[in-house]
Amino acid sequence: MANLIPDPARTAVLSMDLQAAIVSIYAKGQDEFVPRVASVLAAARARGIRVLHVQVGFRPGLPEISARNALFAAIRSSPQWQQIFQGPSGAIHPDVAPQGDEVVVTKHRISAFAGTDLEMILRAGEIDTLVLVGIATSGVVLATLLHAIDADYRVIVVKDACLDQDAEVHSCLVEKVFPRLASVTNAAGWIAAIGAN
Repeated sequence: MANLIPDPARTAVLSMDLQAAIVSIYAKGQDEFVPRVASVLAAARARGIRVLHVQVGFRPGLPEISARNALFAAIRSSPQWQQIFQGPSGAIHPDVAPQGDEVVVTKHRISAFAGTDLEMILRAGEIDTLVLVGIATSGVVLATLLHAIDADYRVIVVKDACLDQDAEVHSCLVEKVFPRLASVTNAAGWIAAIGAN
């Protein structure tokens, strides 16, 4: 497991879409999820590994959303869905919120990379390894993983720090799909591997 983090100085944890409303929808009845993610972030900070936060957000009037985008067009047509990304509901959950000068990237698509400055931030920090946590496994985690491996990042997925509304889809991704593309571990294994416990 020690090879999960070849160089902590060149590694970043991406904490993705862990906004209050999203967490309340996806993690309902899973009280251990947010503390587990928080433990991953705390371990990273303790080892000097950068933590970057990714959130979904839109400008007033939602100019980023095309009617041709089936997923996001549903947000444009629903004031109720829009509220999920505004105010306290759209803020990153306080238990996994940014600390100090940790960077927050706002995205308008599924992938953390699409249309954002994430890649520039990673390149400027000479990051070559990404540790992925967040919601949803079949959304931001999958899309970001695919972009990252195509861009030659080494990727680690902390499977029990990712969540999906469909447990079967989550299981298929973390057990069958992701291991072909990336390293997959659990929170306890990753924390032990970086020597932060």
